[in-house]
Amino acid sequence: MESSMQQARFNMIQQQIRPWGVLDDRVLEVMDTIARESFVPDAYRALAYSDIDIPIGENTSMLAPKLVGHLLQALAVRAGDKALEVGTGTGYVSVCLSKLGARVTSLEIDPVQAAAARDRLAALGVEHVEIRTGDGLAAAVPGGPYDAIAVTGSMPTDGELPLFQGQLAIGGRLFCILGEAPVMECLLITRASKNDFHRDSLFETCVAPLRNVTEPAGFQF
Repeated sequence: MESSMQQARFNMIQQQIRPWGVLDDRVLEVMDTIARESFVPDAYRALAYSDIDIPIGENTSMLAPKLVGHLLQALAVRAGDKALEVGTGTGYVSVCLSKLGARVTSLEIDPVQAAAARDRLAALGVEHVEIRTGDGLAAAVPGGPYDAIAVTGSMPTDGELPLFQGQLAIGGRLFCILGEAPVMECLLITRASKNDFHRDSLFETCVAPLRNVTEPAGFQF
């Protein structure tokens, strides 16, 4: 079983992540060494390395591996960086960020998922990750400013962007997903100075929205 999972992990790197433009050796190495099957529900264990979003709760899924790879590559985490993750899920992205050298604060709005993620990371002996129960859209997260922020759920508009941008250190990077189904835009936002933010469009995707995100106003005649 272990050898088959190792082969599946190798195939994930070579057939999904590399061909989709994730070429950062550090990111590839981290994703090749973390047992993703330890983070998926038992019912989906055989699909841990498939190119799909794996359901982990009501209207919640693990991001597909190639999307995680791009997120990690875009954030370019360095040793000692402070990273904020909004939307812990099962903790897979949290661990990837920590293995790249970050000290991670991860927020999960669902207390059951947050507790399960804490237990999972403790059982795996993961260090430098603090999982908090809370809503990342409610207010700035204590402990900032952050060198890297990963928002793992989508937002229909850029209305909440100032909240996240304001928590970036100078030179800090924010990965987020904006738009509505079926087409959303992945963005990398870099804080060049106090009031100067550079926005780069990375690619299109479609993922579930953050809970409690502000819905766009409906069309009115």
